[in-house]
Amino acid sequence: MIRVLVVAAALGLGLAGASAAAEPLSIAPHTFLLRGHFESGRQPDGNSVVLVAPQGLVVVDTGRHPAHTQALLDFALERGQPVAAIGNTHWPLHDIGGNPRVRAAYPEARVHASDAIEGAMGGFLANYRRQLQQLLREAGDDAGKRAPFEAELAILDAGPALAPDRVVKDSGPVALAGLALHLGLARRAATAGDVWLYDASTRILIAGDLVTLPAPFFDTACASGWSAAMAELEAVPFETLVPGHGAPMGRAAFGRYRAAFGQLLDCAAGDASATHATSGTIE
Repeated sequence: MIRVLVVAAALGLGLAGASAAAEPLSIAPHTFLLRGHFESGRQPDGNSVVLVAPQGLVVVDTGRHPAHTQALLDFALERGQPVAAIGNTHWPLHDIGGNPRVRAAYPEARVHASDAIEGAMGGFLANYRRQLQQLLREAGDDAGKRAPFEAELAILDAGPALAPDRVVKDSGPVALAGLALHLGLARRAATAGDVWLYDASTRILIAGDLVTLPAPFFDTACASGWSAAMAELEAVPFETLVPGHGAPMGRAAFGRYRAAFGQLLDCAAGDASATHATSGTIE
């Protein structure tokens, strides 16, 4: 598995920001999307999806920055429904960073995710912590420079509050807060364990960072496992796919994305011409 960590702050970019998040918008019956954002000078938030279930709300990925997570909590308050369950598609901080805040507000909510965060805490995220600590030393007493690094460390320090209560060990049907869903588990794909969710009632597939726009994230990826996961996603009878980052897409757009992804892997392996490698890009 590739283990290349690029810290945005090392490139002169901040890690935290105070910009407000929009409210979740309806994309299907009982389904709402809070878009994540890439903004200059700050680390991203991933997309969050809220499913209205018989026993409360199911929040899929909780974002990183307080404003993003607060928008999810405000949504729950406005609807007068508790967050009954949390699903994390994988462990990067742009998807799990809001877990502690949501769990503090709704202690009965249980987090469903793979166990891959265990390895990440001792590997990728441990390395990230060391880099943040170095950046803090370099920032000295400058409170403005220190604040974003301290915010990231505070997320890492939440430790168990980031991790799942219910480990997803296999793909299969599940009921979250009384809503029938299918959970898929992809091993050694975008990370060591990626979870995706499918709601057959709306034919919406929540793919997490198995699909990201404008480009895939390769810093924790295994090419062969990811390619296999793409094939599994295409076999799901979805009408709309919600990626980990970017706008929802239909089957045709996902087909182009998957083709471009495969051609990139072929080209990297020396099995495709440059012309072939660019022929499937998404416009």
